[in-house]
Amino acid sequence: MKRKRFSGFPKEGLRFLRSLKRNNNREWFQEHKGIYEESLKRPMADLIALMAAEFQRFAPEMVASPKASAYRIYRDTRFTNDKSPYKTHIAAVFPRAGLGKHEGAGFYLHISPSELLVGGGLYMPSPEDLNAVRQKIADDPVSFRQIVDSRQFRKLFESVDGERLTRVPRGFSAAHPAADYLKLKQFLVGRKFPATVATTASFYGIVVKTFLALLPFVRFLNEPIIQARRVRERQASLLRL
Repeated sequence: MKRKRFSGFPKEGLRFLRSLKRNNNREWFQEHKGIYEESLKRPMADLIALMAAEFQRFAPEMVASPKASAYRIYRDTRFTNDKSPYKTHIAAVFPRAGLGKHEGAGFYLHISPSELLVGGGLYMPSPEDLNAVRQKIADDPVSFRQIVDSRQFRKLFESVDGERLTRVPRGFSAAHPAADYLKLKQFLVGRKFPATVATTASFYGIVVKTFLALLPFVRFLNEPIIQARRVRERQASLLRL
């Protein structure tokens, strides 16, 4: 059976985001909410559904669902001086099953008025999960470098980015061959395109190609997180006995 394709977001959706950036207020949004629903929210739901089927083919452990993947357009303004009520981009995340939306490594994409970003990685690890990832890299730097130094990875993503420490964290050698990666507090990669690419028939293929190329990286990062959590769960169970 031939898989369904996604023909891209309507151009009207991109025009909506550009206008929202200039008119970020509730009155304007309510007046144009129907455009948002039809040109952004509904196509994103369709894309998430297609990715759920796509993941069954090449990454069955990854989750694509309205609850886990879709982001609300409404901003949380409680702890910021910027009280603009709406985000000026639309986004989706695809996490690893068994891990929270921002806990493990996953796939991500967003469309803003100025760019399309497709990528992923490890964004908000807990201290315990981050230490587990660092230990995995320290124990097996060869496998990690085979992924991030591969020709395809370098061609698509160039390098691994994210917040980093100025020094190698305590417990790891500054002379370690993967010292630069041990300093990272996040492990993020991505590909940027003009925003208009999201409105073309090539958009879906770009997303799938990017996620396929990212899969070994995401799996490497998730493996120690899953293992460390299982160890902690077993220890907690023993303490309850």
